[in-house]
Amino acid sequence: MNGTQGTAGHLLRLIRTGTATTRGALQRTTGLSRSTVGHRLDQLFAAGWIREAAPGTGGATAAHPTGGRPSTRLEFDGTHAVVLAADLETRNARAAVLDLNGRTLAEHRGPLLIEDGPDGVLDTLGRWFGTLLGEASVPSARVCGVGLSVPGPVDHASGLVVQPPIMPGWDGYPVAERMRRAYAEHVGDPEGTDAGGPLPVFLDNDANLMAYAEQRAGHADCAAFLLVKVSTGIGAGLVVDGEMYRGIDGGAGDIGHIRLHDRTDALCMCGSYGCLAAVASGRALAGRLTAAGVPTASGSDVSAHLAAGQPDAVRLAREAGRRVGEVLVTVVTVLNPGVLMIAGELAGTPFLTGVRELLYQRAMPRTTAHLEVVTSQLGDRAGLAGAAAMVVEQLYAPDRADARLADLGR
Repeated sequence: MNGTQGTAGHLLRLIRTGTATTRGALQRTTGLSRSTVGHRLDQLFAAGWIREAAPGTGGATAAHPTGGRPSTRLEFDGTHAVVLAADLETRNARAAVLDLNGRTLAEHRGPLLIEDGPDGVLDTLGRWFGTLLGEASVPSARVCGVGLSVPGPVDHASGLVVQPPIMPGWDGYPVAERMRRAYAEHVGDPEGTDAGGPLPVFLDNDANLMAYAEQRAGHADCAAFLLVKVSTGIGAGLVVDGEMYRGIDGGAGDIGHIRLHDRTDALCMCGSYGCLAAVASGRALAGRLTAAGVPTASGSDVSAHLAAGQPDAVRLAREAGRRVGEVLVTVVTVLNPGVLMIAGELAGTPFLTGVRELLYQRAMPRTTAHLEVVTSQLGDRAGLAGAAAMVVEQLYAPDRADARLADLGR
């Protein structure tokens, strides 16, 4: 077998995913000897990353293949460190301290304008994180990383926001470096963390992270999962075989800037005319409602009108759903997903009805025969959950886990 598949990091992945959760199963899966598996597990136990499952939780119920005594089950210890995560919207943000299993230990939501620029926004997040760690009674040394969900395209390789239409001042800005500085100012030494070395900071597009969290939470068996977020803007996230699909530089899923042939009068935030977001987003509907005599400042206000059953809001949301449905006919035909999830501030019955009307009317029956069209399961917590999961998957991936274990052994 490939030597890299027998490392402690690889064994950790097998345990975390449930592929092999006993010593015997790890031997059979990897082909490693009993002593080698034992040595690798000793490294993971010493780091505090795994533990034996407690009795009564399935800890000693794995049947031995030869009929002997049941084997003790091993599990990832999600309590040995914490993640700091934030979901940035256009006008508000949510920040939290979570354990590695995604359990929230402390959380804060408050106003934070993305258009104020990265310097002030990230400084505020640093202050929030300091307060939240205190509320959760968690020392900063247990922080292993920070995950940020942002409403714009992100180049995954460089970790930079790239030409975001609704994030002035963020294009190419060194977000990770500034986040580390804010953390140091408001929390403490950014190198005194569970991860060792500089505080790891990861960011990704909000729709990507929402899709990642929703797929893992409720549709783990779906090999092609598509989420469309409709709030201030419109974007899509795609998860294929359990992994986020970002395209070559983070531009995948930017469906809000697909042009509609009959709306060349609609000016978009990106500077072009006729974009889907200029016609069917929360920002667009807020403008139309205000013009109709129903004062509406944002997508959140549109959502509030919808919850109250305001007739104009309901009508416009259904129309917006149909316009998005027009674009999704092509998207669904190309991607052939098993689940299409509508999420965000407009993801209610009127909008969903409009999407379904156009989608089933215009798409070929073969395209929609096995397609589920659903709404969010995690709601406004999806971005936060996805940001936290991203950090864990990055830091405990086999190669990175092995490097961290090597540092711990020095």
